[in-house]
Amino acid sequence: MTRHGSGKHRAVVRGINVVSLLWTDGDRHIPCDYRIYDATDARTKNDHFGDMIRTAYARGFTPRCVVFGGWYSSPENLTLIRTCGWVWLTRLKSNRLVNLNQQGTQALSETAVRATGTEVWLPGFELVKVFGIATPDGGIAYWATNDLSMTDLSRLQFAEFSWAIEHYHRGLKPCTGVERCQCRTARAQRNHIGLALHAFLRFEAHCFARGISWVEAKTAIIRDAVRAYLVKPRIGFPKPLTA
Repeated sequence: MTRHGSGKHRAVVRGINVVSLLWTDGDRHIPCDYRIYDATDARTKNDHFGDMIRTAYARGFTPRCVVFGGWYSSPENLTLIRTCGWVWLTRLKSNRLVNLNQQGTQALSETAVRATGTEVWLPGFELVKVFGIATPDGGIAYWATNDLSMTDLSRLQFAEFSWAIEHYHRGLKPCTGVERCQCRTARAQRNHIGLALHAFLRFEAHCFARGISWVEAKTAIIRDAVRAYLVKPRIGFPKPLTA
């Protein structure tokens, strides 16, 4: 149990932090790998990220694009993905230093970046293409890729795919009960998480084959049992006492 930021609670909470690697085509959500982050050992989230990328490469994965959060946008991780021969797309913070036209390094917020993409030099890596996208709150979100030929339309498509990881986590919890294990030991918790991910994988395959939603598939498991119980309930009201 560690303290970490939660998108569900929009706050820092205590919980088990799972780092996931997901494959998606926009419709299907296929968990490929995961790591449990433990703040008491020497492995950081970036170490787990690197391990999963290397494992995916060894398994023969050939993704069109690897999309990940800005937390993992270190030069080491970017170089690792480039070494695998893959295209990556990630978010960069506004204070990330870049070099435009050899004018010296400065923060992205101080650099003229077009929405259609601007090529800049990223210290510690090489030339990248950065897209400056206006946000509803009046700010600018910076997306970067090592594919210098990527268009703003392709960037938008991959950015939309990146939300699949959030959709996956929101479906994993209610559909498998991954966060509701009542065991106390670390080994039992890890086993529960692993089995929950296996269950979700079969669940997702079933939903995609039948063309139904997660909610519909989960409800169908108990619908007949609920209907039968309502017809003939086993537990009823006690009979009134007679004088």
